[in-house]
Amino acid sequence: MTALQAPDWSTDGRDWPNREASRFVEAGGLLWHVQVAGSGPALLLLHGTGASTHSFRDLLPLLAQRFTVVAPDLPGHGFTTRPADPAGLSLPGMAAGVAALLRVLDVAPAVAVGHSAGAAILCRMCVDGALAPQAVVSLNGALLPLPGLRHPAFTPVVRPLVSGDWLPRLFARRMESPSEVERLLARTGSTIDARGRELYARLSRNPSHTGAALAMMGHWDTRPLEADLPKLAVPLLLLVGARDGMIVPGVALRVRSLAPRAELLQISGLGHLAHEESPQLIADEIVAFARAQRVAVP
Repeated sequence: MTALQAPDWSTDGRDWPNREASRFVEAGGLLWHVQVAGSGPALLLLHGTGASTHSFRDLLPLLAQRFTVVAPDLPGHGFTTRPADPAGLSLPGMAAGVAALLRVLDVAPAVAVGHSAGAAILCRMCVDGALAPQAVVSLNGALLPLPGLRHPAFTPVVRPLVSGDWLPRLFARRMESPSEVERLLARTGSTIDARGRELYARLSRNPSHTGAALAMMGHWDTRPLEADLPKLAVPLLLLVGARDGMIVPGVALRVRSLAPRAELLQISGLGHLAHEESPQLIADEIVAFARAQRVAVP
């Protein structure tokens, strides 16, 4: 059986959102796809599991009006290559990879914004001293252990299932059905535009991208982060979509009780992909929080 082929920039990325901001950078043993746009204080923007920079197609240009935005595809996702060592897809591995990228780019973000698992990566980096922003914004952050089979206690069972190629191929084949893509997106509690749905479908049909997302989930464990949240000294804004079907809004209440400088803002009518549903609202909240933390936002 042939090896899984990652998305191809010349074909799959031919009309990629904000393509003019894209570049490819070698760091930490990976070839990263990263988008850099705008001017002003540096802002690091991380997507969640199974997504890519396309998730910020409308948010990135808004933030670029006031920040120098750095938005990479996470390892194995989108157009960034996958680590040879599966540990590179764990939470510490992802955090180390992003830190290596920032060193190569010579960027020290004043603000860090992460969606879902991206928020966990940012918090891990801050606790470990690999990142020292003035403000962190969590967009429906997956900062605590998830229930059921997604709980890290099940990772020893799940890991062998996601280590091979057959499951990613099976999942990607299922995503060839538009109804399956719609069903998956419906679980987020969000309603996004046709462009966003097509891009998620495009990525989900690629076994390499899908395999990295599944392997990431198989190696993910936020229990150490949960224990370390009381050490998180940076101001943290928890933006929560009240209709989030992936990370129940009550999780943020627990995070707020653990992180000493956390603030919580719940937004009615929006789901897990709130930043795709209402990018202007999310951008405004990020700017306001950054200014409240004395970031020199123009």
